[in-house]
Amino acid sequence: PPTLFQPLQIRNLTLRNRIVVSPMGMYSSSPSGNLTSFHLMHHGQFAFRGAALTIVEVTAVTPAGRSSPADAGLWSDAHTASHKRVVDFVHGLDASGGGKAKIGIQLGHAGRKASMLPIYPGRPVVRAEKADGGWPDDVCGPSAIPFRENYVVPREMSEQDIQEVVEAFGKAAGRAVAAGFDLIEVHAAHGYLLSSFLSPASNTRCDAYGGGLRNRARFLLSVLREIRRTVPSTTPLSVRISATDWMQHSPETPQFTLDDAIALALLLVDEGVDVLDVSSGGNNVEQVVPAAPSYQTYLAGQIKTALRDAGKEMVVAGVGRIADARTAEAVVGEGKADLAFVATEFLRDANLVHRWAEELGVGVEWPKQYARA
Repeated sequence: PPTLFQPLQIRNLTLRNRIVVSPMGMYSSSPSGNLTSFHLMHHGQFAFRGAALTIVEVTAVTPAGRSSPADAGLWSDAHTASHKRVVDFVHGLDASGGGKAKIGIQLGHAGRKASMLPIYPGRPVVRAEKADGGWPDDVCGPSAIPFRENYVVPREMSEQDIQEVVEAFGKAAGRAVAAGFDLIEVHAAHGYLLSSFLSPASNTRCDAYGGGLRNRARFLLSVLREIRRTVPSTTPLSVRISATDWMQHSPETPQFTLDDAIALALLLVDEGVDVLDVSSGGNNVEQVVPAAPSYQTYLAGQIKTALRDAGKEMVVAGVGRIADARTAEAVVGEGKADLAFVATEFLRDANLVHRWAEELGVGVEWPKQYARA
């Protein structure tokens, strides 16, 4: 079969194909941060219809780490049951192609992008004030530099603040394992907290967490060590990064570049990271992003090549406008990436896996309930 429909093993996780539902913010959690019946439906439909893995949207490891009051959380043991309900539901599905459906979770902290109202298309970007359930007095980041106008000016984090967030990631990962998730992903992209530490555009610190790349990566590496220390060795660990700030048009501006991303990838593989989910941008409002189909998979391919040249091995995921079967097959078949993370195309068509299989001439078994279709 085409590479897109070949299985892949990551530690103890067997993926039946290479098509993954990328984590997408749904702003549909309860006010306390619990997952809801929406998440049962949302993830269940994709898992049932053949996605290899579906990943729960970025889930905050502290209350102040939410991007909006409608975000999911896993900062408390009180959240675990709502996550387990979704995991058990997905695991209970007799999924397309046979075998138990798989579900992961993305853990994160919004950093200087916290305390905003949910961002829906056509809606202005508005901060969440206290009256809206927001926490504008408790927004933090590497330096006191806001993402853009309308966003809160963050408090520069102390080393004690950083250590507390490191520990919060570890505890949240432990809860994710208790809930039964098959994979844990750390959100270090799109200008969220760990991403903003990585980029010199947002990190102007002069201590152990600022300056050169290794210092700017120290926070992320500490988080990964804490998670690896907490979860079983069989648990696959993924990291989403922004492989460039897309500021090449302004070379004098401090920025995180593809060369930085390659150097970071070499650090991450040594920390026991299994999957590198390669996204881009989101940290500088003046970014210029190319709008071509699968525009980010070039970045994934460059990183994958660099890892191979260094004699290192890590599963690399490509994401971003992978909108049709032939594009997805080219991404994994030509070796740019090992997995295709697909987002909005799944929202348009939950039956995407079957449609792509048909387009590529692959026979994929339908769930027995829908087999007459």
